[in-house]
Amino acid sequence: MSDAATVNHAARRVQAVYFTLLTGNTLAASLIWGVNTLFLLDAGLTNLEAFAANAFFSLGMVIFEVPTGVVADTLGRRMSYLLGTVTLAVTTALYYMLWVMHSPFWAWAIVSVLLGLGFTFFSGAVEAWLVDALTATGYTGSLERVFGRGMAVSGAAMFIGSLGGGAIAQLTDLGVPFVLRAVILMLMFIVAAFVMRDLGFTPAGRAHPWQATKRVMRESVKYGVRRPAVRFVMFASFFTTGVGFYVFYALQPYLVELWGDPNAYTIAGLAAAILSGSQVLGGLIAPWVRARFRRRTTTIMLSLVVSSLVLVAFGITRSFWVAFVLLIVWGLVDAASGPVQRAYLNDMIPSAQRATVLSFDSLLGSAGGAVIQPVLGRSADIWGYPGSLILSGGIQILAAPFLWLSRRQHPAADVAGDLQPSADAPADIPLSGEGDRG
Repeated sequence: MSDAATVNHAARRVQAVYFTLLTGNTLAASLIWGVNTLFLLDAGLTNLEAFAANAFFSLGMVIFEVPTGVVADTLGRRMSYLLGTVTLAVTTALYYMLWVMHSPFWAWAIVSVLLGLGFTFFSGAVEAWLVDALTATGYTGSLERVFGRGMAVSGAAMFIGSLGGGAIAQLTDLGVPFVLRAVILMLMFIVAAFVMRDLGFTPAGRAHPWQATKRVMRESVKYGVRRPAVRFVMFASFFTTGVGFYVFYALQPYLVELWGDPNAYTIAGLAAAILSGSQVLGGLIAPWVRARFRRRTTTIMLSLVVSSLVLVAFGITRSFWVAFVLLIVWGLVDAASGPVQRAYLNDMIPSAQRATVLSFDSLLGSAGGAVIQPVLGRSADIWGYPGSLILSGGIQILAAPFLWLSRRQHPAADVAGDLQPSADAPADIPLSGEGDRG
């Protein structure tokens, strides 16, 4: 059956809301992505301090991932999203003030942790809201197609935001994109308050928050950490997400360095814009890529190997235009496999625990960012960006054994192509917990 036949009016509306939220969030975030590292360096931080500030952001995500995931699973995905927009708007404004005052590193560390809190309200919640709402509206098409279109939509927003942020910084100063970001986030709060409703999921409510938290956490461990196929994918995130954080922000000053003009902020914005364009194309071809292989893990593992080799090539080249091409390839590979990995993980998690388990996956990725970014930032101070990018490729490939171990569990989600029609646990999850020690 074609996807056109499996999408009714209610499901189309759910997707429209999801794409709207993605567009607004990504536009707001991407205004600073192209200039963030330059912004931190302009505030007087060293490479080590700049990436340590990013690491504190990741640390904030580690600290708050599970608690905010519990918020989404008990008070609702909509409430979690609204809290996220407000928190991010306020902390973005604080970031701008730190830049104005050339504040000491400890102040950047504190606000970075609070920025991480804002993002944890988003992670898992919006994705869980989408999957639950699609199930409730009778959608039976493939998750890859929805996630792929979402990636294309957010990629287009990222393209506009990244180029716009770099151009705005070039015409004004490095702080203006941060101010605009805070404004857009508040506008998204208003939009979400009117259009976002929890469908297919009834929040546990406020009557017994401690009992609800214990129940959600207990079941999340059961369906996440104690399930090998899920656990190993989450362990892989420690390396892939940790390296991804560093590379994304390191490529901004590196491309400016290869260009030869330290004040070429537009080039930094172009780097993020190139990735956004690759994301659009990669998101659109994700269903096609998925169809080329019987198992989802084949796509995920191949993309990991290619991505790691590209990072090594980044470190070897000294040509701006070669790096330009490598950036496109890196973005395409990651974007094409991203929806596949997200669909693989979602298909192994039941609805009631989805937001918290996805948040725990994000937690491990953030932990990787907290540990790996300062290491790679220090390596950039010692060996320059080329040496740090080669090291990045070596660290990222360490995720491969964990993905292989997940594959070896033979979960039904590895060969699934469509959305699970039930909000209950997939059939291959042992509900008793007794048979899940492999």
